[in-house]
Amino acid sequence: MNGLHLQVFLLVAALLLIDLYVLSGLKGASKKWKFLRKKRFPLYYWMFSIFLIADLFFVVYVKMGVMGRVGLITFFFLVFLFKISFVPFIAIDDLRRLFISIKKRIAMRKGVLHTPSETTSLQTAPPKNIPDIPRSEFLMKAGLLAGLVPLAALKLNMKSGLYDYHIKRQKLYLPNLPKVFDGIRLGQISDIHSGSFFNKTAVLGGVEMLMREKTDLIFFTGDLVNSMSNEVKDYIEIFNKVKAPLGVYSCLGNHDYGDYAWWPNAAAKQKNLEEIIGAHKTLGWDLLMNENRRLKVDGEEIGILGIENWGELSRFPKYGRMDLAVKNTDDLPVKLLLSHDPSHWRAQVLPQYSQIDAMFSGHTHGMQMGVRTEHFQWSPIQYIYNEWAGHYQQDRQQLYVNVGYGFLNFAGRIGILPEITIFELKAGNAPVGKHS
Repeated sequence: MNGLHLQVFLLVAALLLIDLYVLSGLKGASKKWKFLRKKRFPLYYWMFSIFLIADLFFVVYVKMGVMGRVGLITFFFLVFLFKISFVPFIAIDDLRRLFISIKKRIAMRKGVLHTPSETTSLQTAPPKNIPDIPRSEFLMKAGLLAGLVPLAALKLNMKSGLYDYHIKRQKLYLPNLPKVFDGIRLGQISDIHSGSFFNKTAVLGGVEMLMREKTDLIFFTGDLVNSMSNEVKDYIEIFNKVKAPLGVYSCLGNHDYGDYAWWPNAAAKQKNLEEIIGAHKTLGWDLLMNENRRLKVDGEEIGILGIENWGELSRFPKYGRMDLAVKNTDDLPVKLLLSHDPSHWRAQVLPQYSQIDAMFSGHTHGMQMGVRTEHFQWSPIQYIYNEWAGHYQQDRQQLYVNVGYGFLNFAGRIGILPEITIFELKAGNAPVGKHS
């Protein structure tokens, strides 16, 4: 069992244990709710719980439309949030019951010890049975009510993070980087998903934030739309402002191919892809489709490579051709790769293309839900992807995963905010302790 499989196993085990605990609390919620005491209620509960767990994996592993994934992800997390909010009340009630049980045992022992004739029998006879202590109906009802509070808060607040763009700064140490490139500033955005936007002013604010950084070049690492080319038309004038002196380079993501939409025929789907490619051209972005460019500064060169989408999970396309992308780049001291899906790094780049110094990805969105601080990050997506947010390094090869500029599946971001990454390229090795 590898590390990722172990994490998945532990996640499922944890979800089942939470369900077991919640079920024990539900049984004590109210004596008037007779359906909770029916023999078949636990069966129905476990069927529902297993469905929810399967739901989470269906979203990741099974190819389906955008709206189907929206519903499944939202439903899972709403129910999960309710359960987590209920658990503390069950724990408080268990502590209450334990305290009462201990008090009863002490009282019963003291009562026996007061009678000399019973002292001897106490030494040989087992302790008297302690009466069962029922759950507090008040605490269980309070727990159910508390479970509704975060759901309401989530509904009110999850949209507040959609356009709350944050800048992440990262120094990227490259041992073979020519000195002339030392200090070059590189911006990255990813996963625009223009079909999800509903606030052009806010989207423009993020672009202006990026432009104020005055980076030397910019990477866009895929998913300009959700499925259809017409989604980006209303945002061309906004993203047309994304410019840099040394150029803006881009690649395609899995959503850019129209694979998640219905088309009357193959020609219609191909036309959509051609329009997506045309949108990159209109924006002035240099779209790399299994090819490379030489970035030249003061006579020195490094390579910028880009491939079409390549995802390890079976439901994501493998259109990328690394053999074409690396062609005629052997003489370049540093090679920077744009590849939308971070699973490509571990599955193909690390074992087969040691000449790639750093890869830039997006795709995961950090599942738009989790915790991300300077020293700690967690999201359910980490049970699917080994690398899902931020900087990673193995030996001399590096990967950075941007959690996205836009959003998809549900109109909310909780804890994982939209990201603009600003890199500073540094010649040489990273100081001790600086590797992620």
